[in-house]
Amino acid sequence: MSALIERVLDAWTVVAVSAGGLFFLAGTVGLLRFPDSLTRLHALTKADNLGLGLVVLGLLPQADSVLMGVKLILIWGLLMWASAAVSQLIARTVHEAKEP
Repeated sequence: MSALIERVLDAWTVVAVSAGGLFFLAGTVGLLRFPDSLTRLHALTKADNLGLGLVVLGLLPQADSVLMGVKLILIWGLLMWASAAVSQLIARTVHEAKEP
């Protein structure tokens, strides 16, 4: 029974990390294809946050200890916070540059 659970967790890891990679790819395509800075920023931040979340959720079953799992979740939270802060600064700069 233990081998079956390990296979299911390994399959979940492959699916979640692959889906996360696809979201990273979609964000990159949005960055390259959208017409202006704000839509590019929107596509990139949304896709990257979801992609990173899926990667972390895929890696959690592979964590050796609870501490490692907590570290993964803390890294995810820190990157989401940093992404939001940087996106806000970029959007504000673009908005101020467009004002007359």
